[in-house]
Amino acid sequence: MTQKIFQKFGVIGGGAWGTALAQSLASAGRDVVLWTFEQECAQSINTKHENTLYLPGVKLSKSIHGTSDMPDLENVDALLAVPPAQFMRATLRDYAPHAKDGLPIILCSKGIEHNSLAFMADVLGDELPKARPAVLSGPSFAVDVAAGLPTAVTLAVSDPVLGERLSHAIASPAFRPYLSDDIIGAEIGGAVKNVLAIACGIVLGKGLGKSAHAAVIARGFAEMTRLGTALGATRETLSGLSGLGDLVLTCSSPQSRNMSCGLALGKGESLKTIMDGRCAVTEGVATAPALYKLAQKHGVEMPICFAVARILDGQISVDGAIAALLGRARTQEN
Repeated sequence: MTQKIFQKFGVIGGGAWGTALAQSLASAGRDVVLWTFEQECAQSINTKHENTLYLPGVKLSKSIHGTSDMPDLENVDALLAVPPAQFMRATLRDYAPHAKDGLPIILCSKGIEHNSLAFMADVLGDELPKARPAVLSGPSFAVDVAAGLPTAVTLAVSDPVLGERLSHAIASPAFRPYLSDDIIGAEIGGAVKNVLAIACGIVLGKGLGKSAHAAVIARGFAEMTRLGTALGATRETLSGLSGLGDLVLTCSSPQSRNMSCGLALGKGESLKTIMDGRCAVTEGVATAPALYKLAQKHGVEMPICFAVARILDGQISVDGAIAALLGRARTQEN
């Protein structure tokens, strides 16, 4: 017997990424309820069919309904959770009274929770233990997805039947999900690449050249792989779209908020000045200290990521961190 397709989707998080995913779902023929924290965003989506605050200039489908009321998400077939990683727990807790048992929830935020060092699937397990988790991650800028440009991502789901149903529901001619059962691998790739993008931005901001930039990407990928294998991820996932693919994209374009933050740091701007000038979250800034603690907890060496965490925390200068990395003992490549 053919199972009914997921038709009505909820999206929690009305930033650029959540809005772009809502637009992609609408392009796939789905009905979408997009929850935004800011009431003016919901009004703009419903009246102007545009998120004028976070994704200006992109015309949105009329099948997207904006709301700031959690009860409007009660009867969805599946949900995409897209709040900033550090707000995921509070957001899911607010949504919990309105969630059906067994609801598929696709986690689309990339980060590690500060206090608990938990990934987003663990946070979901704490707050909505009866939900069916999935993780969406990969090389995907919001403006590209919203514009309908070709994009390929990883959709990690432990249940293969659920994975096929979700993949069928969210796929469109321009949005291509590849299935995996490696949830932790997809989460590690998404979190670590944001920290490494800050490092790559610093390298280019300091004028250290493309050779150094490429070296940071390659050695950063080695760090991502070490952590991933220590936590049970597969090398196939880490070398795929949600790992290496997302790393290359985020570390190679100032369009990335994380890389642009690193560029500004490399040019001598203070972190406070950079963050004060932004309305959108830069996930790598919040993830770096948690990643530092998590890697230390598991005895994983991640010198580039550690250097970024120390720069952001004010423990070391950019120049001091670069000198320390270049002064490390030479060793075999691994």
